[in-house]
Amino acid sequence: MDMAKKFRMNAGIGDASYASNSTLQKTAIKTTKEIIERAIRDFLYKSKEFPEMLSIADFGCSSGPNALLMPSMLIDVVAKISLEMSYKTPEIQINLNDLPSNDFNTTFGLLQEFQEKIIYNIQPPLSCYFTGVPGSFYARVFPANTLHFVYCSYSLHWLSQLPEVGKINKGSINLSSTTPKSVAMAFYEQYHKDFLAFLRCRAEEVVAGGHMILMLAGRRNDDPCFEESNYLFGLLYMVLDKMVAQGLADEEKLHAFNVPVFKASPTEIQNIVEEEGSFKINLLDVSDMKLTEYKISTSDNNEASHTEDVNEGRDLGLAVAMGARATLESLVVDHFGQEIANDAFLRLEKALIDGMSSNMNEAIITTTIFLTKKRDH
Repeated sequence: MDMAKKFRMNAGIGDASYASNSTLQKTAIKTTKEIIERAIRDFLYKSKEFPEMLSIADFGCSSGPNALLMPSMLIDVVAKISLEMSYKTPEIQINLNDLPSNDFNTTFGLLQEFQEKIIYNIQPPLSCYFTGVPGSFYARVFPANTLHFVYCSYSLHWLSQLPEVGKINKGSINLSSTTPKSVAMAFYEQYHKDFLAFLRCRAEEVVAGGHMILMLAGRRNDDPCFEESNYLFGLLYMVLDKMVAQGLADEEKLHAFNVPVFKASPTEIQNIVEEEGSFKINLLDVSDMKLTEYKISTSDNNEASHTEDVNEGRDLGLAVAMGARATLESLVVDHFGQEIANDAFLRLEKALIDGMSSNMNEAIITTTIFLTKKRDH
């Protein structure tokens, strides 16, 4: 699959869209509000002159309301600090970046309401401008020394391309206890190449003293094949494997299918940041983002015979399944075709609904990194 051309979160605002199935990501973004304030406050207070304009970039913005959540928090912080310092509020340029296949239109369709609710009510008055910037963040996207603040949420664990591992990762569609060491090394080498490229590109684009906040799916254990935060990938493999056994999907295609994700450990992240050398690590934090953060609107017409726990498990299972579909469907369709993908995600939905009540504690391990561009680079 050509990731830059074909990979995307599900578009639009329908039932299977990313915009309608990304409450977990929304919750994660909200957890960074204090770090955003710390970063903006640090930059503005250390500036020799209060800037007339702040240039902000959200890399991997995706589509829907979440793409405007970080800007809303940032705008609030800038207005608050400007009032504290008795300075004129700087103009703000918000650059939303994602792959060319991303659904920018859904986000742009929300801008008028966003302006009416957020920007027009800011005191003192504030000017904010939005642009969509298509392109891979593993390459240069902006002119040199133009960005003051960079944000990237749940994007950097996606690899720019799938490593050349052939069909030897049988029994898994990502890294697991059954994965050969050669496959795990190929995934790490691709991640190392990609993350290093991201840092080098941002080192050119971010001004001295500028900040980056990065949030990505990660792991605590240094072993990339350690069974940690692998629940959804493992369940999707089981669904596809059963379809193969029933003659509904091709076995060779399943053996050749891998999800291009690498969940890095804190040690791996720190080593690559230090290898690149342009950024100082202010914070490197690992936390759990429970799958229970996925929420959907549910009907009140539940059967009286269902217990509250069963209903909760069913509703959560459906929400997690829809979230997985919104994120992974383009990969499955490209590899297996639309018909098989439809069947697979319906089966995944049933498996999650049936099993979620006993798997409420499943979580995505989330790594948050706060970086500052060194002034001598």
